[in-house]
Amino acid sequence: MNQLAERLSRISEPQTIKMAKLGRELKAQGIDIVDLSIGEPDFNTPEHIREAAKQAIDEGFTHYTPVAGIADLRAAIVHKLKRDNGLEYTPDQIVVTTGAKQALANAVLALVNPGDEVIIPTPYWVTYSEQVKLCQGEVVFVPTSIENNYKITPAQLQAAITPKTKLFMFSSPCNPTGSVYAKEELAALAKVFDKHPNVFIISDEIYEYINYVGAHESIAQFGDLKNRTIVINGLSKGFAMTGWRLGYLAAPLEIAKACDKIQSQFTSATCSITQKAAVTALTGSLSSAYEMVAEFKKRREYIHEALKEIPGLKVNDPEGAFYMFPDVSAFFNKSFEGDTIKNADDLCMYLLHRAHVSTVTGSAFEQPNCIRLSYATSMDKLQAGAARMKEWLGKLQ
Repeated sequence: MNQLAERLSRISEPQTIKMAKLGRELKAQGIDIVDLSIGEPDFNTPEHIREAAKQAIDEGFTHYTPVAGIADLRAAIVHKLKRDNGLEYTPDQIVVTTGAKQALANAVLALVNPGDEVIIPTPYWVTYSEQVKLCQGEVVFVPTSIENNYKITPAQLQAAITPKTKLFMFSSPCNPTGSVYAKEELAALAKVFDKHPNVFIISDEIYEYINYVGAHESIAQFGDLKNRTIVINGLSKGFAMTGWRLGYLAAPLEIAKACDKIQSQFTSATCSITQKAAVTALTGSLSSAYEMVAEFKKRREYIHEALKEIPGLKVNDPEGAFYMFPDVSAFFNKSFEGDTIKNADDLCMYLLHRAHVSTVTGSAFEQPNCIRLSYATSMDKLQAGAARMKEWLGKLQ
């Protein structure tokens, strides 16, 4: 007799976590795995941020804080949004969360009722759809193509909206594709949203600083869209603070209060020490973040050219984040010594067990012709990974 809640049947474990787990198991067996599956910067948190955390500990800042975050952190986030994005918020419109994933969950829980439709362009980050399913919402996937650099068009958006549409969720820069929406592209989408004032927007901007083409643009800047947009961000990617677990959202006051209320029954506030470190990160110099991004750019240029040289791979030119998302369908129905590649799932397992390179299948992101590779790792590992992929993909006939 199954005694677990029915809601568990609606969701699945993220493939990103699954592939990382498989890679660790093989490493434990002594196999040299090049892990290109996890989107985690391989840099340490900058020293001035670490020092702020140490100071907070020494000063005894170790007690409960307000659910939505300490006052100086919420003020720092307001400052950051004005400085970097030209967006005006007040501290009571900010909710600090235990990672950006919780900020997303708060927002989805606050907005989506059973039967509400949520539009998600694909490829997309794996958690979006699962959170909607937990709320018994209906996911409406809108496929994009490598030819359009994996971006939804205004015409596609308009065609997907129905009277049941409650929410639109997307990221820019995008995980898994690295695509970045330009200001004019966001403005064109904003014109569609102007025609549908009852549709809310979740804009996931966690990769904001990892942008190789210019200033980050937020869809919240257009017209009155800020009044129905929830901006999601955090410190994991741009500040190399993955383990610190701090995200935040900026939203219309009613939604921010709802998210505060929801969070009060799940986790309450995030770590007090992390919050103090975050104040320093957001108000201090961004030079360390820019140095990290400059290194990512070098890796991007290398891996982009290396993948282009592998016959059969179809590669776009991502403008942000730290992912490549090549089309691998040319290898489908090919074989090597009993291994037959029927789809991207098979190809990922082939690369893992034959080439000892860990990647993530595109089917996890609703794009079954592709795989995702993270270049948030050292150049040595990227070079080894690219060489192994070229060798073992070349064996498929």
